[in-house]
Amino acid sequence: MLNNIIDSYLASNPEKNCCWFNGVWTKRRDFRELADNVTDILRSSGFTPGQRLVVLMPNSPVMLALMYAAWKLGGVFCPLNEKTGEISLLRTLDLLKPFAVVLSDSVKGDIESALTNAGWPVVRFNPEKLTGGENFTGKTQPADDYDKTLAVIFSTSGTTGDPKAVPLTHDNILDNCRECLEHVPDLQPDDSLLNVLPNFHAFGFTICCVLPFVLDATQVLLASFMPPSNAIKAIEQTKPTVLLLVPTMIGFMTSMLERQGKTISGVKLLIAGGDRYNPKMDDRVTAAFGVPLIEGYGITECSPVLAVNPKPDVRKLGTVGPALPRFELQLRTESGELLPIPGEGVLWAKGPSVTTGYYHAPEINKERFIDGWFNTGDYVHIDEDGYIKILDRVTDIIIVGGFNVYPQEVEAILAEHPAVSLAVVVGMPNDMSGEVPKAYVIPSKDTHTTEGELVKFCKERLSHYKVPRAIEFVDSLPVSATGKILRRVLRQKEREKK
Repeated sequence: MLNNIIDSYLASNPEKNCCWFNGVWTKRRDFRELADNVTDILRSSGFTPGQRLVVLMPNSPVMLALMYAAWKLGGVFCPLNEKTGEISLLRTLDLLKPFAVVLSDSVKGDIESALTNAGWPVVRFNPEKLTGGENFTGKTQPADDYDKTLAVIFSTSGTTGDPKAVPLTHDNILDNCRECLEHVPDLQPDDSLLNVLPNFHAFGFTICCVLPFVLDATQVLLASFMPPSNAIKAIEQTKPTVLLLVPTMIGFMTSMLERQGKTISGVKLLIAGGDRYNPKMDDRVTAAFGVPLIEGYGITECSPVLAVNPKPDVRKLGTVGPALPRFELQLRTESGELLPIPGEGVLWAKGPSVTTGYYHAPEINKERFIDGWFNTGDYVHIDEDGYIKILDRVTDIIIVGGFNVYPQEVEAILAEHPAVSLAVVVGMPNDMSGEVPKAYVIPSKDTHTTEGELVKFCKERLSHYKVPRAIEFVDSLPVSATGKILRRVLRQKEREKK
């Protein structure tokens, strides 16, 4: 169990630093006190094994303590984006059926009112002052044996726009951490890891948040990456040896460092994932950070890291490296027929880091999980050395600064507007975040709306990164001979404008 790993970590050297946050280093003994206090609060509220605790909070020691407390009491930690829209949040809670919802002070009061009106117990913690959690009583929910094996549930949206959740066990996450340490030998116990990626994201959670405990390392916690100048200042002050970032963040920081005529010193490893890295940036990035970047690839269902270039001197630029040691890989056609390796095809994966299926979603599981094999939905090339190059996404996911946006979720929200007859959302190239959503809308007859009105409508219902940055009104959309909308034609149209 991961809480046992954390227990051993905290007991091994109480005077050693655990984490940095808001300019202050917290020692392991002090974090132990915080974690024990949070555990007592959760226990007294009635939290029992198998219960789900939903947390909407930025990265902070309190969030780490809530994670530990949930595990200590045999429960499941469910981190969500604190900027999740009200409608999406309520749908997700209906799926997860949590014991309670923990909010940070930054979450708006109208969200709390909506949760309370829907019958969900709410409690606030202040991550800045490390206080909160006044007396509350949760809502006891059924917990079957399946729930009792879980450590975390990550929530996202399915292809219909309905919530979809990825449950990961303690063994899934621990295996992924240990495989990373075996695969990337330069990660060592005396390292300090930057934890700025949101911890509701699988990459940020497993690698930035949990891995330091497994590695016996320290972590530098930032509540937010923006503005980039604050992130650079924190790195300069704390000197983390391992930076874990998405390419968008690296681009922001590289440009800012160049403008200031500065470089980052003391970095041993610079690791990127979550989106494609532009090889044309490589010389600039190396100059800015003092080390070459190594690129990896992950997917939430794999806990999340599936592959990474092991070391700068053996990396293949433009690839995400070979798979971690205990993954088995297959290439298949879109219809599921096996293809040879080396070669190209849809990537399927199997291994102890892979979830056994989506949370209470048997129909989706039949499509994506077959005999222990998971369909990643990504079209890749695997070379003779096992290095993987991501060629395209078979699915229609839009990646905005490392965050997944499922077009169907945005389309479902747009379809609720009375002036929208049909909406199709695709990724539009963007210099800062890689892609942003764009909607093509066929208006309903005898109605009128504007781009601004539809954007406002989406902002009230979706997380900010999911809101379309542009809306184009059209009379028709490209379709195939069978009537299927050709998203690739719309994507190509956007690329040609660039």
